[in-house]
Amino acid sequence: MGDRTELGIGIGWRPEIAEAVEALPGVDWVEVVAENICAGHLPDSLVRLRERGVTVVPHGVSLGLGGADRPDPARLAALGETALALGAPLVTEHIAFVRAGGPLTASPQLEAGHLLPVPRTRDALDVLCENVRIAQDALPVPLALENIAALIAWPGEEMTEGQFLAELVERTGVRLLVDVANLHTNHVNRGEDPAKALAELPVEAIAYVHVAGGVERDGVWHDTHAHPVPRAVLDVLADLSARVSPPGVLLERDDDFPSADELADELETIRETVIRENLIQESLRTVREVREIREPATPPLLIGAGARVSGGAMPVPVVSVDLPRPSEPYEAEVPVATDDARQRLGLAQAALLSALVAGTPAPEGFDSRRLGVQSRALAAKRAGVVARVAPELPEILGTGFRPAFLAYARSRPMTGGYRRDALDFAEHLLLADRPEDPAARRRLTEWWQDRSGSRPPGRATRLVRAARHALVRR
Repeated sequence: MGDRTELGIGIGWRPEIAEAVEALPGVDWVEVVAENICAGHLPDSLVRLRERGVTVVPHGVSLGLGGADRPDPARLAALGETALALGAPLVTEHIAFVRAGGPLTASPQLEAGHLLPVPRTRDALDVLCENVRIAQDALPVPLALENIAALIAWPGEEMTEGQFLAELVERTGVRLLVDVANLHTNHVNRGEDPAKALAELPVEAIAYVHVAGGVERDGVWHDTHAHPVPRAVLDVLADLSARVSPPGVLLERDDDFPSADELADELETIRETVIRENLIQESLRTVREVREIREPATPPLLIGAGARVSGGAMPVPVVSVDLPRPSEPYEAEVPVATDDARQRLGLAQAALLSALVAGTPAPEGFDSRRLGVQSRALAAKRAGVVARVAPELPEILGTGFRPAFLAYARSRPMTGGYRRDALDFAEHLLLADRPEDPAARRRLTEWWQDRSGSRPPGRATRLVRAARHALVRR
């Protein structure tokens, strides 16, 4: 697994809490979303943290290593450049797919704008392993991958989460970023036992751990990163810490940021949980060692042919025992994902994503109610992110922004990034002569033109785009 990097207790760096993070006591390291910074123009706050010796780890969200396509070289290069600019000891990403469709499936490419689960099948594992090796070869520092939270489960899965991750590590040597909040989420939403997953994991591969809060609504746990860390998640952290001393533990918060004092309290609770479990395990080890000294195990009695036992002369036959030998270094044959496996995975992922974002029928075997919950969650997240990357839109549209965007999202899947989505949404409104208020419509037109450098499209272009959207929805 390579050298273990001791990180300590950290927090996710976000622009909204940059000053608070710099001032928080006891922060050993921070993690930053890689796509949110430019390697050539690091935020001043991160520069100051680095100058103080605080480790900064880039956390990617857009590679989609669990997707059917091979990793995009440009995305890999950008992630590598960010790692070098930050002097990071490693980079992290997710075991997830974030887009589907395209040439592999001869269908329009769709973007999820979210991390979606990979089916735990042999096909998906072969594809994932090959994609991971491609990424490892391209990146200048070690890679660690995170288990994700999921609202939905794939039908016909062949492995548990722990088995899937253990084989991924065995075949690629990749490190693991274990998110204990995600293990709790999958416990509530999919009935998966966090203790079983931890027992099946190769704990020596853990690079660090994520801790985050969420909320339960109607029996579904939403991994929001906008709520305090609940006791149930801390219990999973305690279970993990009882099995291994994690090299690092990080608190994630992405929305509805609390005061600096509340963040400090959460960090201290996390630190105390890890230290307490480590001390308990150290005490248990000491007790076992003392017991072994006082009550040494009886050494095996070696008796050969013709040997005599005390008080008698009866020969004792030789008993042959095969003792275990030191294992030789072993490298298993690593299957390469076939084009057929990639296409099968690509078709399955495209069908699922289309049902989630384009309103097509649910693929066979999926829980349609859960798909509806996931679909609404994706649309709500999409609206929230567009409001953040284009804050002028909710300012111009007021309270009408959210309902208008959700109506737009039901028939317009995202095919680019969030900034492209914001432009497409504005264009959609203008083509429908909205908003009704002339002054607001004029402001929206100016906003759209400033960013697109174009005039609103004519009738022919509108017809072509309408046909394209109809094709996506088929």
